[in-house]
Amino acid sequence: MGGCFSKPKPVEVKIEVVIPEKERSKEEMSPNGKASPLIYKVNGTARHYHLEEHPIASNPYHNPKDVVEASVCHVKDLENGQMREVDLGCGKALLIKESGEFYAMGHKCPHYGAPLVKGVLSKGRVRCPWHGACFNISTGDIEDFPGLDSLPRFQVKIEKEKVYIRASKQALQTQRRTKMMAKCISLSNYNLSSTNVLIIGAGAAGLVCAETLRQEGFSDRIVMCTMDRHLPYDRPKLSKSMDSHPEQIALRPKEFFRTYDIEVLTEMQVAAVDIKNKIAVFKDGFKMEYNKLLIATGNTPKALSCKGKEVENVFNIRTPEDANRVVKLATSKNVVIVGASFLGMEVAAYLAERAHSVSLVELEEVPFKKFFGERVGRAVMKMFENHRVKFYMQTEVSELREQENKLKEVVLKSGKVLRADVCVVGIGAVPATGFLKQSGINIDSKGFIVVNKMMQTNIPGVFAAGDTVMFPLALRNNKKVNVPHWQMAHMHGRIAALNMLAHGTEISTIPYLWTAMFGKSIRYAGHGEGFDDVVIQGDLDELKFVAFYTKSDEVVAVASMNYDPIVSKVAEVLAAGRTIRKRDVELFVRHGKTGDMSWLTGKGS
Repeated sequence: MGGCFSKPKPVEVKIEVVIPEKERSKEEMSPNGKASPLIYKVNGTARHYHLEEHPIASNPYHNPKDVVEASVCHVKDLENGQMREVDLGCGKALLIKESGEFYAMGHKCPHYGAPLVKGVLSKGRVRCPWHGACFNISTGDIEDFPGLDSLPRFQVKIEKEKVYIRASKQALQTQRRTKMMAKCISLSNYNLSSTNVLIIGAGAAGLVCAETLRQEGFSDRIVMCTMDRHLPYDRPKLSKSMDSHPEQIALRPKEFFRTYDIEVLTEMQVAAVDIKNKIAVFKDGFKMEYNKLLIATGNTPKALSCKGKEVENVFNIRTPEDANRVVKLATSKNVVIVGASFLGMEVAAYLAERAHSVSLVELEEVPFKKFFGERVGRAVMKMFENHRVKFYMQTEVSELREQENKLKEVVLKSGKVLRADVCVVGIGAVPATGFLKQSGINIDSKGFIVVNKMMQTNIPGVFAAGDTVMFPLALRNNKKVNVPHWQMAHMHGRIAALNMLAHGTEISTIPYLWTAMFGKSIRYAGHGEGFDDVVIQGDLDELKFVAFYTKSDEVVAVASMNYDPIVSKVAEVLAAGRTIRKRDVELFVRHGKTGDMSWLTGKGS
């Protein structure tokens, strides 16, 4: 059974999933955590499946001609805790020494290709310096996100005090590895209106959930449904690389979904969920039964409420087509962006060199003030002004004027009238949970789905993940928070999948995000909501700095520009459960790079 990319048509024969009564509460997992056999009855014939029946080959090098072996250094060339990028002639590898042992694996992060040698090595894993993904040095497996693939791991041997690496040439070239996955049992007859796992939403959370289930040996039917017309794609690129086509930013190719039997129903909107009968009702009337449900619908962009809001050429950037259309219309034209949000600022940066003019309208005094603080916000604002972006702060849009039904002018409440051929709206979003209001699923006053540490809702068998949830953040003493970050959505999806399989896994990841503007990136880790001070090291005018966000005496978040890999270092300290004190970073700032860094190495408080 391969992936399905359109609305299914029901057939008569039904699959009955039969699980022994004593196993039902364990949700198809045995006490030792291994995949239990699943029993299917098709036309009265039972079929069993074990992941163990499909063993992974012990020898990763099937073709000797594909193997290269090279001496890369002397054993004394690396100290414990050091990493080195080494060349094997037909590709590079990352050599690591920790606790007296050598390890070798891919040297580039599979997400966006960051050099991992510039990352952070800590307690058996390497964290990417750019976006915070983490990889186990023994296995190469991805342990924190973003990204979907793991790293290839290479054999290391020591002979006559020389370190040799034996590696697959193909792995050296691809620098990525997809984990082994189960497939759905091949059945010629089944009920297309019934699935074991239904995933509403096909973003990062939904896709990682589906992949994790397969990686863990789950062999029953998985269906993802999405309002989008495309398979899952890299949504952050919609505002960072606006002229990318859908196939260029696809997270997985169509063949992947077919290979691993992950069905995707595109342009399908769920209108209601009947939790009592475990049925999802689609907008067109189609119904699908499920056993386990993941809700990962994300957010819906807020629209303008002013006069003329229906005029043509006003956009929320929601799809690749939206982004492509904006770039085409904006080239050599006048653009007005409403909202100095991450999306608004990234769109402004992308269009600044393409449009005739870019104007940005914002209600606050400084961009990113609530997130990065006033000083960092002003530095970013100055960078934009140096690239011809004009700001209109502390005002709102009162009217959109048209000529021949196309946008002509944007009128501000301040009285200013801006020429505009295109308008992009980036004033925030609301959770896409309206269809759940009568479901019985616990939703807070702002529309967010409330979940526990295992991404479970108040309804057994119903999970939620991504931008649409409020979940307990370990970093902030399990305070319920909403963290609409790409990395966090990945982790939500993984935790939800593991707990569908009764692993009892709790979320404990550190939030990590980035934004890219004019070829420069701001990296951020932690959760700075409610910070009361910002301690800054470096030069804001030169856009080379690190900012520590503190609450009382504790560092709760960090941001940097041109200061790698300090954000990843701080993320590792926080992930280890250690507290960074305000006084520690103040001493560091006071003495510059010669200051005490023990708080980053685990030797401090």
